[in-house]
Amino acid sequence: MSAREVVQAHLDQIDRINPTVNAICTLVPERALADADAADLALADAGRPPGPLHGLPIVIKDLVSTAGIRTTFGSPIYADNVPEQDDLIVERLRGAGAIVLGKSNTPEFGAGSQTFNAVFGETCNPYDLERTCGGSSGGAAVALATGMAPIADGSDLGGSLRNPASFCNVVGFRPSPGRVPTWPALNAWSSLSVQGPMARSVDDVALLLSAIAGPDDRAPLANPQPGNTFAVPLDADFRGTRVAWSRNLGRYPVEPVVNQTIEAQRHVFEDLGCIVEEGEPDFHDADEIFQTLRAWGFARARAADLARHRDQLKDTVIWNTEQGLGLSGLDVSNAEAKRTELYQRVRRFMRRYRFLVLPAAAVPPFPLQQRWVQEVDGVAMQTYIDWMAVCYAITLTGLPAISVPCGFTPGGLPIGVQIVGRHQADLDVLRIAHAFEAATGFATRHPAVAL
Repeated sequence: MSAREVVQAHLDQIDRINPTVNAICTLVPERALADADAADLALADAGRPPGPLHGLPIVIKDLVSTAGIRTTFGSPIYADNVPEQDDLIVERLRGAGAIVLGKSNTPEFGAGSQTFNAVFGETCNPYDLERTCGGSSGGAAVALATGMAPIADGSDLGGSLRNPASFCNVVGFRPSPGRVPTWPALNAWSSLSVQGPMARSVDDVALLLSAIAGPDDRAPLANPQPGNTFAVPLDADFRGTRVAWSRNLGRYPVEPVVNQTIEAQRHVFEDLGCIVEEGEPDFHDADEIFQTLRAWGFARARAADLARHRDQLKDTVIWNTEQGLGLSGLDVSNAEAKRTELYQRVRRFMRRYRFLVLPAAAVPPFPLQQRWVQEVDGVAMQTYIDWMAVCYAITLTGLPAISVPCGFTPGGLPIGVQIVGRHQADLDVLRIAHAFEAATGFATRHPAVAL
C-alpha cells in the first residue's frame, strides 16, 4: 500500500468514529496527505532508505509542541497556541518517517487520569461510551483502540501511559527515565515524568520506542543506548524467572474485580515457566514523596498561569499548584532523600525478582461525568490522584513498567496488568509483556464502536 492509502484509510476511520469518542482534538488532514505523498516519492530515491516508521500515521499528545499545529495543553489559556518548533520526540517521529494526523486529547496540563478539558470536552471509553478512557494519554489510547491511529505517543508522571492503556485494552509503556529524552523541559534533571510509546501490541510499542529512544545532548539524563536496541525480536525464554506477585503493593485499596481479573491470568506466567511468589517491596513514604514532588513540579510549571489566569484553571490544577507554592526547600529535599531510600529498598527486593506484577489501575473505567475516583473498595480518597497510587509508587522507583491487556470485567470493561522490571531493563519488560500478550490474546478484542 502507498503511504497516501494508509493515511487516507485512517482519516476515513477518524471521520467515522471520532465524533463519537472525541479522542483526536485537532486534525490536519491536508498536511498529513501532503506528507504521505512526500513519503511515497521518497521511496523512489534509492539513496534515502525509509525510516522505521515510514508512512505510519500517528497522533501526538496535546501536551507536546508540534510546529505549525495547534497545541493547547488542554487549557483555554492556550486554546490558540500554535508552536513554531517541534519538541524532540516529534522531531524523532518525523525523522523516522511517521506522518502526523493531529493531536490527541488530554486533561488540562495532564492533571488527572480522566481525559476532559474546557477546550475540547470529554473523551469517551470506546468499550463503554458512558465511562472514561483514563488519562492523561487518554485520547491516544482511544485513537489506538478504535483504529484511528496505529501508534501514538504519551507521557507518564503518575500513570498517564499505563492507566489509559489499562482502561482501553491497549499497551502503554513507561520507559526508564532518560530512555526517551525530553526537550525542551523546564527541569531537564527531573526523572518523574517521562515520554513513551503506546500501541495495540507490544511489538508495535517496541517499534515506536526504537524510533524515539537514544541519546541527545539537549537532555542531560538521556540514556546512551541507541534506539535500535529495541529493533529486535521479542521472543525470549522465561523458564526459572522469579516474579513477585502483588495485589496492592501491600498498602493500597484495589477494587476486588480488578484483582479477580488479573488473578485469573496468574497461571500464564507460571505456564511460561516463571516462579511466581507473593510479595512486594516496602513502599512506605511513597505517598508523601510523590505528592510533594508532584506539587513542586506544578508550582514550577503553573505559578505564572495561576497568577495571571486563575479563573481559567480547573480546581485540581489550582490546588496542586498552591500545594507546591506552600512547600519549603527542606520539604523538597526531604522528599528527595526519602525517594532515594525507597529506591534502595526496591533495588534490594528486585535482586531476588526479575519482575514485579501488579494492577495497572485500582479500579475499572469509571463514569465519564465523575472527575476523579473518590472511593476505592470502601476507602475514601483524599485527593484527585490518590487512586493512582499503584502507578505513582512505581514512578518513584524509576523502573520501567508496562500496562498490557489482561482481561475484562463481567461487564466487559478492560483491565490491564502492570509489569515492572529491574533498573534500566526496558527490553526485558517488553519481552515478558510480549510473551504474556501472545499467550492470552486479549489485545485482539476490539470495541464494538470501531467495527
